[in-house]
Amino acid sequence: MGYFTRDEDRTGLAAAQVARQCTASLSGLLAGLGMTRSDLAKAMGVSPGRVSQILSGDANLTVRTLAAAAQALDADVEIVFKPRPQSAQTLAQGAGATSLVGGSGSAARH
Repeated sequence: MGYFTRDEDRTGLAAAQVARQCTASLSGLLAGLGMTRSDLAKAMGVSPGRVSQILSGDANLTVRTLAAAAQALDADVEIVFKPRPQSAQTLAQGAGATSLVGGSGSAARH
């Protein structure tokens, strides 16, 4: 059970970091546009309290919520997955030893 707890803790920390990145980016865009939280709330059609929840990072930020904020601000959302430097090295070292897709030793790219 300790193994699952450690993974859950790591996932929780990663989720909190992603939420901080999203809220910091959104706050920066608001400031750059000279908009207030109330302005965003009106544009999204939600209460100012909901916008405060979103920007506090306490709310569960769904893709739908991020898309609604982007639409209200006439902005785009970009989510990028990239390996951590140490993970990329580990993956490269192990690529020849373990087949990820169909025995070719390489992962499918989409």
